[in-house]
Amino acid sequence: MADEFVLTEIRDHVGIITLNRPAVLNAIDVPMLLALERAMDTLEADDAVRVIVVTGAGDKAFMAGGDIAGLNSRQGLAHYTEFADVVHRVFRRFETSDKPNICAINGYALGGGMELLLATDIRLIADTARIGLTEISLGLFPGGGGTQRAPRQIAPCVAKELMFTGDHIGAEQALKLGLVNRVVPKADLMTEAMALAGRIAEKSPLILKLMKRTITNGCDMTLVGGLAYEASMMSLVLDSEDAHEGCGAFLEKRRPKFSGR
Repeated sequence: MADEFVLTEIRDHVGIITLNRPAVLNAIDVPMLLALERAMDTLEADDAVRVIVVTGAGDKAFMAGGDIAGLNSRQGLAHYTEFADVVHRVFRRFETSDKPNICAINGYALGGGMELLLATDIRLIADTARIGLTEISLGLFPGGGGTQRAPRQIAPCVAKELMFTGDHIGAEQALKLGLVNRVVPKADLMTEAMALAGRIAEKSPLILKLMKRTITNGCDMTLVGGLAYEASMMSLVLDSEDAHEGCGAFLEKRRPKFSGR
């Protein structure tokens, strides 16, 4: 399926979203956000899709931030109602989606681009890519979730340095900070992302959904509350056919055949 700003395709059980404004380094604006939301609607509604991969079109950028001309033309109330609500809603979709998602960072992920990757489940980055929360250099600060997600995922002092300076960091430094899962040669990025997606897609989609809900919701709870929530969700898992198929296959020394029930 094609959209003016986002391309969507399905290969086997993997849905692929490609941010598609390469002429402006895939800079994000409201029409592109809405296109991204439509892409998520489509892939989440398709039972054949078990994993989602998101990447950028072109050789230079995953997403090089927000559309600066659009930001410069906007006043506060219009920004709040027309952009901020939308970007938070759409990026949050990746966190709350029942389908695991993988971010394949093929180039610059700056500003909003880094904020999108912070909302994804698993991140592979090309060895030539650079990321950063660069808004301060424009007299702005991260408004797509960066001020909240970055300090929750890395040491707050490091997150503050990134935001206060607006510096870019390379792929290896992003890996050392724990912002990405692995660094991949650029030519192999999508091959690696699709291979990983394929491995995940072999698992039970029902159990993946319940596990992701347990992780996402539990992280917003106290430890005591999260442990109680985990216990209740694990008990729910044991009512599924797939849990008993997986255990039975292990005992019978065969590959499980998960049905998603």
